[in-house]
Amino acid sequence: MEFLLAHIQGNAFYELTAMLTLAALLGLVGQWLRQPMIVTFIAVGIIAGPSVLGLVEDAGYIALLAELGIAILLFLVGLKLDLALIRTLGPVALATGLGQVAFTAIIGFGLGLLLGLGPVVSVYVAIALTFSSTIIIVKLLSDKRETDSLHGRIAIGFLIVQDVVVVLAMIGLSAIGVGGGDGASESTGSRLLGIFIGAVIMLGLVALFVRYLADPLMRRVANSSELLLVFAIALATLLAALGHVLGFSMELGGLLAGVALASTPYREAIVSRLSSLRDFLLLFFFIALGSQLDLGLLGEQVAPALVLSVFVLIGNPLIVMVIMGYMGYTKRTGFLAGLTVAQISEFSLIFVAMGMSLNHVDASALGLVTLVGLITIVLSVYMITYSHTLYRWLEPYLSVFERRHLSVAAKPAEEEVHLEHRRYDAILYGYGRFGTEIANRLKEQGYRIAIVDFNPETVKHCRLDGMEAYYGDACDPDFVEHLPLSHTRWVISTLRGQDNAVSAEDPRLALMSALRRQGFDGQIALTTHKISDIEMLKDKGANLVFLPYRDAAGEASRLILESDVEARP
Repeated sequence: MEFLLAHIQGNAFYELTAMLTLAALLGLVGQWLRQPMIVTFIAVGIIAGPSVLGLVEDAGYIALLAELGIAILLFLVGLKLDLALIRTLGPVALATGLGQVAFTAIIGFGLGLLLGLGPVVSVYVAIALTFSSTIIIVKLLSDKRETDSLHGRIAIGFLIVQDVVVVLAMIGLSAIGVGGGDGASESTGSRLLGIFIGAVIMLGLVALFVRYLADPLMRRVANSSELLLVFAIALATLLAALGHVLGFSMELGGLLAGVALASTPYREAIVSRLSSLRDFLLLFFFIALGSQLDLGLLGEQVAPALVLSVFVLIGNPLIVMVIMGYMGYTKRTGFLAGLTVAQISEFSLIFVAMGMSLNHVDASALGLVTLVGLITIVLSVYMITYSHTLYRWLEPYLSVFERRHLSVAAKPAEEEVHLEHRRYDAILYGYGRFGTEIANRLKEQGYRIAIVDFNPETVKHCRLDGMEAYYGDACDPDFVEHLPLSHTRWVISTLRGQDNAVSAEDPRLALMSALRRQGFDGQIALTTHKISDIEMLKDKGANLVFLPYRDAAGEASRLILESDVEARP
């Protein structure tokens, strides 16, 4: 081992190769454990760092790649900061997002003081605890096909609010920075004046770019996909460097570069091209972070890290549940949305690292927040993955978080017009392309149809088109209680289910189970895209199982054969 390390150390290419190989091997282990790559990357940094193998002698190139990764990360965040969307967020996203940030910061600050941290360190730690990982949450919700569910939309809504808070926190951090130990003796007033002038210059340049250059320049650049990629990286690094020169952080400059292109029609193309590069470069940020951790110091941080981790894993979801319960949402929606904030974010680590570069906190604070991040990210992945199972276990104890009279948005079955008193021939879950065709054909035959969908925009458009439509989630047994099942002949679901093996959390099985508990004795039709699921779903109680592609192919073949027969002489 010593012979191998002696040949690796001192050669940047060998060091880089060793770290990438280690990252790939540990990535396989992390994938098997269903962990996000952030955990794997930090582990790579710890193992490659001086506390274990000591693979890296000159960390300069790692720091450079890490800075570039952070600039591109915040550039992509800026691209997605749609101000129009922020203005139109529902009250639940704003109230939950701002309420969770405020309560977490206040309680986290108090916990920091009780644990013996200084006031400044406690402020940093408290703010770090408020951020949740957008990357991890969206990935997990997408894997479970819950991004358009009620709790998924609420979660994504307050993640956007958190992103705005991240921006404001970084602006504030840049404004109160003292130069990162460069010996500057500026007064606070002159420093703030310099920051203000720099802000005017930066915002003015961005505004001029957006107003006069963004669209025509991007139309020209977009003619070449290679140039589009290079231009986006150049703009991100240019504004990051300019922000640093003007007294801001490089991170904030990168974010403003993203905002400069957010209004163009090419932002999604830029995001898709840069996402993989961002993930690759962030590897070096987390490697640098892990390599700076002294395992000896981490041992001293275990007790406070466990206390703060318990607060994040349990306290943050409770805060969200209290706020959503007060606003009239069901305990189920509050619980599932609350679980998404049961971890801290990569931005938490970046935020404390910025404080460390400004000499506000030392390496022990960064180590503490990193340890909290490792614990909460690892555990929250399993909590979100098995959220429905956890809910079934804890449901009897969650009624305290639910008001007796639920809001219309939270439980649309209890609208002014009582759904229970309506009569329908068929209730259709899911109004996508397949569901739309089924509804139209049944209406042509005189069926009275009720649409149930968990996408508020879909429900809105259905109602504008004269359809009777309601917000609802197939996995929510409380909603099924209010359906007029006694007069309904068919309940039809076009939900696909999960891509992996069918489990108890499958929305189709959850819907059938809820229907049977309510004594529904009509017909149930389900949808699948896997032939192997057909018999299983019928064994579970489905009367009819659609296989859309096969069914469509069969109908198309029939039409072709009929046309062929008619064309023959």
